[in-house]
Amino acid sequence: MGYNLLHIGFGNMVVSERVVAIIHPSSAPIKRLKDEARAQGKLVDATEGRKTRAILVMDSDHVVLSAIQPETIGVRFEGRDRECETDR
Repeated sequence: MGYNLLHIGFGNMVVSERVVAIIHPSSAPIKRLKDEARAQGKLVDATEGRKTRAILVMDSDHVVLSAIQPETIGVRFEGRDRECETDR
């Protein structure tokens, strides 16, 4: 069984089926979510030292930081879904 990988920037990928949400990091509740994930050891920083532009919430309660815009990741995610539908 293969996994569909979602490119989130700088050669980093996540399993697309495990993504629950792709969120813009600007609001206070999202900043708290990020801080709580860091405290629990469930924060994955995939920004390569650049500004966080998107936060991915995973079904394992991990929070992944990306330097790619949420819209760009969303387009990649939708493209992956369309590819899967045509494979069936």
